[in-house]
Amino acid sequence: MATQWDTRYDVPEYIFGTAPNQFLTEQAHWLQPGQSVLAVADGEGRNGVWLAQQGLHVHAIDSSRVAQDKARKLAAERGVTLDIECVDLLTWAWPKDHYDVIAAIFVQFVGPAERARQFAGIRQALKPGGLLIMQGYTPRQIEYKTGGPSAVENLYTEDLLRQAFGDWEILHLRAHDDVIDEGSHHAGLSALIDLVARKQ
Repeated sequence: MATQWDTRYDVPEYIFGTAPNQFLTEQAHWLQPGQSVLAVADGEGRNGVWLAQQGLHVHAIDSSRVAQDKARKLAAERGVTLDIECVDLLTWAWPKDHYDVIAAIFVQFVGPAERARQFAGIRQALKPGGLLIMQGYTPRQIEYKTGGPSAVENLYTEDLLRQAFGDWEILHLRAHDDVIDEGSHHAGLSALIDLVARKQ
């Protein structure tokens, strides 16, 4: 998987842009300087860099060294530092009760079995009282073809996210259509789903 992503990222431009995800920025009121945050599959660093600009201690993980080189460059340009770690996201040992915030923005690169492990890792790594901020695509995104995976089984529904995180405090859960502009690979009318949940 890393080789595939390295190939995608090995171009001069930032394929998902350098601006942070809009939904993530709309959650700034939940964030406090000094908090520890895990940016899952942070790629070229647009979200991790923004989180660091808010005063958070950012641990950015991804499987692509090519993307992470671009993330380091972006962080340097913005005057912030990230703790960047290249990991296999399917086998990484998630720490226990470690992060105040986990940001999982468009991490739908796995099918149901691997997703269950990924969600279990998120549940394990977040501290009690910690916050999960997640945005993804719903199955209708297959029709729009404006970004995201081509496998419908990788996509999220409200029922799926409630099943995974419904024992936490759901602060926000909404499926909606909206136009996004996140580089050449996420652009146009998109079928989105947003989740903010606090671990009990």
